[in-house]
Amino acid sequence: MKKRTLYFGIAGVGAVIFLLLIILLKTVDVSPVGPMGTSVGFSHINASFQEAHSFHETFYKISKLLGVLTLATAAFFAAAGVFQWITRKKLLRVDLEIRVLAVLYVMIAALYVFFEKVIINYRPMIMPDGDAPEASFPSTHTFLVCTIMGSAIFVLNALVKNDMLRTILQILCGIIIVVMVVSRLLSGVHWLTDIIGGILISVTLVFAYAGMVTREKKPSRHRR
Repeated sequence: MKKRTLYFGIAGVGAVIFLLLIILLKTVDVSPVGPMGTSVGFSHINASFQEAHSFHETFYKISKLLGVLTLATAAFFAAAGVFQWITRKKLLRVDLEIRVLAVLYVMIAALYVFFEKVIINYRPMIMPDGDAPEASFPSTHTFLVCTIMGSAIFVLNALVKNDMLRTILQILCGIIIVVMVVSRLLSGVHWLTDIIGGILISVTLVFAYAGMVTREKKPSRHRR
């Protein structure tokens, strides 16, 4: 199977499961177990998880810090794209990975706004600096970090030519993703299904991106 086909297939499966999760969250075991009587699907699973992981300030701060680092990474790639555009004179001469990345970032921003307006469920707690429940699905920190750092792994293939440096940076991206997911899970500011939703939408976007920027090698023709 070609890599592009595989990547698009994974993206499609991720999208279907993500949409299915939303439907189930609105229909299965929905109960008002959140603050101020707010409801969430899979309430028994979510409430049990929440009871075991109340608000943890350290993990919350770690996730916030990684969020800032991720936005700085996105800004770096954006700057790299502008630099290529200026030096190469034409937009189409900018690396494919950077051009598609710009589209991905627009999609991230659009989805961020969408889920702030279309509330699937609210947080399991009132935030320390808030006075009302906030939108919680999907976990936007999980979504942003997994998508931006996940796509960065593929962007680095184009921007970094040194094999060792590229591998180190890609491993760091992977570590940041794992630490973010764990920190957000243990911070207590999201239901379990919020984190799962953030991962699923990230898988969808990252592998769709990978499929669009992957170049398949043409089979060589050997003369007899």
